[in-house]
Order: sequence, then C-alpha cells, then structure tokens
Amino acid sequence: EAVLRDEGFTVSAYTSALKALDDFKPGDFDVVISDVKMPEIDGLAVLERLRATQNPPPVIMITAFATVDTSIQALRKGAYDMLTKPFEPDELIHRVNNALKQMRLESENAELKDVIARGGPFASIVGESQTLRQLLEMARKVAGRDLPVLISGESGTGKELVARVIHDNSPRCGSKFVAINCGALPHTLLESELFGVKKGAFTGADEERIGLVQAADGGTLFLDEVGNLPLNVQKLLLRFLQEKEFYRLGDTTPIRVDLRIVAATNADLLKGVDEGTFREDLYYRLAVSRLKLPPLRDRLEDVALLVAHFIREQNEKFPTSITGITPEALALLKGHEWPGNVRQLKNVIDTAMALEGSERITPAVLEHLIDAADVAPIESPEDYASSLSRFEAAYFGDLLFEHDGNVEAASEKAGVNLATLYRKIKKYNLKR
Repeated sequence: EAVLRDEGFTVSAYTSALKALDDFKPGDFDVVISDVKMPEIDGLAVLERLRATQNPPPVIMITAFATVDTSIQALRKGAYDMLTKPFEPDELIHRVNNALKQMRLESENAELKDVIARGGPFASIVGESQTLRQLLEMARKVAGRDLPVLISGESGTGKELVARVIHDNSPRCGSKFVAINCGALPHTLLESELFGVKKGAFTGADEERIGLVQAADGGTLFLDEVGNLPLNVQKLLLRFLQEKEFYRLGDTTPIRVDLRIVAATNADLLKGVDEGTFREDLYYRLAVSRLKLPPLRDRLEDVALLVAHFIREQNEKFPTSITGITPEALALLKGHEWPGNVRQLKNVIDTAMALEGSERITPAVLEHLIDAADVAPIESPEDYASSLSRFEAAYFGDLLFEHDGNVEAASEKAGVNLATLYRKIKKYNLKR
C-alpha cells in the first residue's frame, strides 16, 4: 500500500480477503493484487470470484511459495501476472503499470466495437478517399458471406484492421477473432501452433494443447503474412479447408471445427506459386474473395483525417492537449511517400506529440522524424535491402525512443515478438 501510494495510486488495502470481496464493485478498481496463501479463503478462490464479475480488472498474484503448479493454476484461472516475494518496489510498480496498460488496451478494444456499432460497419477505418471507399464497399459485401477472404497490401496499410471489421460485421461476430502472424514463428512451431499437440506426441509434450484452429471454432481465424507458411503446413491447411477437419500433432483422431479463414499477405502469392514456394491449390482456396488495400501514397487526401484521428487518440491516452497541426506541417506530410504507410504515419504523429512544445504540431518537429524514417527509391535488389535496413533502423529506433527504451512496449506497438525486436536492436546497434 505504501509503495503504491508513494507513486500516486489510490489504494484500498485489506487484511481480510472476505471483507475485500464484500467491498469489491466492478468498475471501482483498475487492478487487484492478492496474496495466494491467506486465512479464510486462498488467493486462487479470490481470483475465481473476481474473474466471475462483469469486466473484471487484471489480477496480480503474490506468493512466497512460487511453484510451477501454482503459477499454472493461477494463469489458467485468469491471473494477469505472478509476483514472487520478496520483490523490489520498482518491480511491483512495473507489474502494476503493465496491468493498467493491458486494461486500457481491452477498454479501447471495447470502445472500438462500440464505435463500429454506432458509426456504421467500418467506422474504425479512417478515410474518405475514393480508393478507400471502393475497398470498404467490397469488404462490406464479403463480410456477410461466409467465404475465405485474402487481403493483400503493403506493410502498414491496415490489413488486420480490415480483417477485424469483416469479422465484426459477419454472422460470426459473437465468436472469437483469433490472429496469428505466420512470419513471426519458426517454421518448426507453426504446425503445433495452428493445429495443437496430443499429449506424448514428442519429448516434452506433457499435456494436451489445442491449436489456434480449434481455438477459433465458430469464429474467424486470421492468418497474417500467410505467404510465410512452409509447404508442409500449407498442405495441412489445404486439407483442413477441403475437409473441415484436422489432426493434432501426434494424434490419429480427426477434429472437426467450423470457422472462417481470412488471410493477409504483403507478398505476391501468384509469384510464389510460379516459384514453387506457395501451393496453387491453396491460393485459390484462400482467395475466394480478394481485397487489395491501397498504399497511403495513393490516398494522400486521407492524411489530414488520419492525423486528426491519431492526435485525438494520443490526447485521450496521455495527458497532452495538442489541438491539431499547422498547414505547413500538414503539407509536409502530404508531400511524403510513406513507405511504411498508415503505421509509419501513426508512429511519426505519436512521436511528434511527445516532442512538440506548442499547441499544434509544427514542421520543425516533423522534418527530423520524416527524414529519419525516409526510404530511398528502390532501383535494384541491393538498393531494396539497404533501404529496408535504413527504414527498419529508424522505425525501431523511434519506437524505442517513444517508449523510453521499454522493449516489451515497443514490440507490442510494432506488432512483432520480443525476439524479433531484440534481433533488430542488435543488428542496428540501437540504443535502448
């Protein structure tokens, strides 16, 4: 209690778990911290009671008797985190801040669904350009038809966002939307991640594990960067699309599920078909409906709307009061090619708001940020490689700066796993 109060938190502390549960009301508390071993009722029972409430807050469990079994039980019952005593005050503050961040993300996701419900089927996708409106009209038509969809487009154009609103406006909207980035996992893990593992299938497989295909039963499975699937997993996915059933790794009993697959790629899959890296039969199974997202450079008239949207988001998330952007700064943004598309624009605006000292974003702040993220024209494979490296170094460097060196927060913002970001930090000698 003392540590949290010193950091400015409002805290209610209890020595009786039952009294705490009596006083608990949904919405009154942002985070709950509970010991595991207590008189009257143990922490796991407290956790179950809290998780049964409407919109439960994140729960951090604290124990001096940490075991693998206790940790697994707590996490399975819905604990956000486990903290072992003794711990440093800074560690407690770090865990609480992470829990608050998770709560904010879930709240923003719920708000996004409300916005979609109030403002039309694709209100969360910002833009009024003709190319975007044509794309959204096609997406509206395919959303209601339970067919596979292939979304193509450059990195940063918003493929997952479109996939989510297709799901939210489909007959499956009441079920799960499960996403996997096929390029973020080693090829050796993709089969088990997608289809699950039978207990005893290999050394270390000590328990049954369902895959994402089974987890998405009734809902939508989103396969991002589907072109990165190895050929053996492509074969398994094709069989599933044909038969509506699959086998877990090491199992001989087929499992039937009912789901919709939405896939996305920033690569030319037909070129992959010609080169033998992507199965032609799988391509036509996935591309029953095809959507191609326009790059930001083809809808620069949407830049002003996007900037206003990102400013509003940041003002709500942080204690900032940026009122807008100067005409000169907006002209600077509209004159840029945006190789990283909407994601790059968002990162530039987010960072600009952290650095800007005036009421509106000015060219003085943007010039440095845009120059740092600029990419030279692509003329040959060698130029592409060096341009990509220059962009990645600037992009990940800006992210680390924006998040004060917090690698976990930066990886979450970028949509890459921690291992990938650590490799980029080492590759480009980035300063945390």
